[in-house]
Amino acid sequence: MTALQAQLEHLDRLMADLGRALADKDWDAMAQLNDKVKPAVEPLMAALEAGALEPEPVRLRLEELQQFIDAADESARIARKEAEDGLKGVNRNRSAAKAYQNVSSNPPK
Repeated sequence: MTALQAQLEHLDRLMADLGRALADKDWDAMAQLNDKVKPAVEPLMAALEAGALEPEPVRLRLEELQQFIDAADESARIARKEAEDGLKGVNRNRSAAKAYQNVSSNPPK
């Protein structure tokens, strides 16, 4: 196996790991894996520019990576919305509890 083939396979494994982390909504793992993407892609891009690698395998992987990024962005947007809705619910419950406490501790005269 050539070094370039090994780098392509490394990127494939990295994208598979990213996909699993996204499916599990494991944001910590995604952040750690995300830090490994650029160092995995840079040597492939350099080899591509030097003409040492065919463009098609790199293009396919970059398209797949873009699809992953789009899916991760959508998933993160949904998670933020769910968290925001949850916080709004907590605040409504807190306000209702305070209102009840005020009414129950101040009987009418």
